[in-house]
Amino acid sequence: MENKEKHRVMSEALAHRTEPWIVAAKAPELTLVIPTLNERENIAPLLERLELALAGTRWEVIFVDDDSRDGTPEEVREIGRIDPRVRCLHRIGRRGLSTACIEGILASTSPYVAVMDADLQHDETLLPAMLSTLRDESYDLVIGSRYVDGGGIGQWDSTRANISGLATKLSRMICKAEIADPMSGFFMLKREVFERAMRKLSGQGFKILLDLMASSPELPRFKELPYEFRQRRYGESKLDTMVAWEFGMLLADKLVGHVIPVRFALFALIGGLGLIVHLATLWTGLTLVGFSFIVAQTVATMVAMTSNFFLNNLFTYRDQRLKGLRLIRGLLSFYLICSVGAVANVGLAAFFYNWRQIWWLAGVAGVIVGSVWNYAVSSVFTWKRD
Repeated sequence: MENKEKHRVMSEALAHRTEPWIVAAKAPELTLVIPTLNERENIAPLLERLELALAGTRWEVIFVDDDSRDGTPEEVREIGRIDPRVRCLHRIGRRGLSTACIEGILASTSPYVAVMDADLQHDETLLPAMLSTLRDESYDLVIGSRYVDGGGIGQWDSTRANISGLATKLSRMICKAEIADPMSGFFMLKREVFERAMRKLSGQGFKILLDLMASSPELPRFKELPYEFRQRRYGESKLDTMVAWEFGMLLADKLVGHVIPVRFALFALIGGLGLIVHLATLWTGLTLVGFSFIVAQTVATMVAMTSNFFLNNLFTYRDQRLKGLRLIRGLLSFYLICSVGAVANVGLAAFFYNWRQIWWLAGVAGVIVGSVWNYAVSSVFTWKRD
């Protein structure tokens, strides 16, 4: 019997089974995916609000926690022991709101999935209207919007409002639809919409909706519903200067990522900065300190590799940042990898020079091979995912 036929027969058999545990354990219709980082005090109040808003709906919530140190995952698990609708997906060694949402959706089976924040700023009373819109109308995606009639940004100051407006305008570069609030972090969609786009998602940055719209092979039918953005009650905002960097990485990935991986481009850019650091250190060692060339070159190489490592850890691999002992081990492995890369660089450069006698071509060839080696191997061993 062919595999497809076997699958059909098994599916039909399961559909007609009536064991008590299958009848009693009705699957949720809606999964809420909520990324968390140090949101312990918000968990119980949020669940109370969801219970009231979603009365009569079969729902579950998956909190995707990026290794909070304030007891957030412990709080979720404690509640989950009493309420099986509450689950915790605890991630170690990686961070990022977009990837948290992706993993949370992949861990669910519901036909409808909503994404929202844990900080009580999104209006949970809008969830039933979102769900009924997907059920009863011909839409694939419903967006909670702050920028349509009836919506608002609450008590934001002018600086934050201006930054949000600028980000919204920049998002038009990659967004395929005329959405009033493409930066919204509050939306609900049919599962198949995510499944069509999931293999093209970049996971960069903190705005999964924008990534989803830019990655979808065909434009989902969407509707925006207004809501008023609330003030945070507990905890601290996760917005910092690196959020703008992550947003820029998302834009770059969708604009040029199909030509060259953005992470590799950034790795190479930092490598170029490392060359400047190397030359500056070499000059300082030779002219100001009086080192011999061998000593000055050795010091310059170590300084350049060290600066490259820390810059890559901060920017290129921000979602996999190394800390504590892992940072020290990562630095040592980076030294070793780059040392091998330097040997490959020099060896290939010498080969090209002896072959064509064109010094700049030989130099470029060596740099390219060294950069590719350093990037590929450090991605696997230095910044490996746990």
